[in-house]
Amino acid sequence: MSSQTIQSLANMILDKSKVLTPEREAAFLAFIEQEMTQDLAHDLQHVLRVVKTAKQLCKEEGGKPEIVIPAAYLHDCFSFGKGHPKRRQSSLHAADKAQAFLENIGYPKQYLTGIHHAIVAHSFSANVETSTLEAKIVQDADRLDALGAVGVARCLQVNVTLNRPFYSPDDPFCETREPDDGEFTLDHFYTKLLKLENTMKTAAAQKEAKRRTVFMQSYLAQLAEEIA
Repeated sequence: MSSQTIQSLANMILDKSKVLTPEREAAFLAFIEQEMTQDLAHDLQHVLRVVKTAKQLCKEEGGKPEIVIPAAYLHDCFSFGKGHPKRRQSSLHAADKAQAFLENIGYPKQYLTGIHHAIVAHSFSANVETSTLEAKIVQDADRLDALGAVGVARCLQVNVTLNRPFYSPDDPFCETREPDDGEFTLDHFYTKLLKLENTMKTAAAQKEAKRRTVFMQSYLAQLAEEIA
């Protein structure tokens, strides 16, 4: 979809008193479809799941949807590839790019700083502290998508692309060695995924993260039986 089409979608907004209109959401979606170039685990379906979760968390936690929803749509509008030396700066570049887009379509300026911060802080690798409720919600929504059944599938997607073995034949579940997810796919559960529950910032996300983590632990238990 061209930049002209995205701009015309933004210009179609009829109710000037309402910030989040269907036309604006359509513009967010068109922009992310056009701009994001990610691995299979960070595709458009990932974005849509994050948006859906962020909307729910925003409702439960009382956040500002005018900040949360654009940030959720645009959080992955730019990313350096896996292994790139500037990988940890991806969310900053994404936030800058998102802000320029939002300015271009006339999104209200009073929300731009909050959106920028939410996008910068969503990243696990960037390690930026969330200073607003809206940033906490976007970060939680993104991290929840790394848990549960979807989280298992996304982990496998990424590591197939990276051509890594599924697990160590000597110690699949890191019982006697330090996990190394640069070497084995299953190690990523121990370096990151099973730890995400403890990083959730909102009460609603903490509850959901616990439920999804229990599923992942049951998956590992079943896997242990099958490969024993």
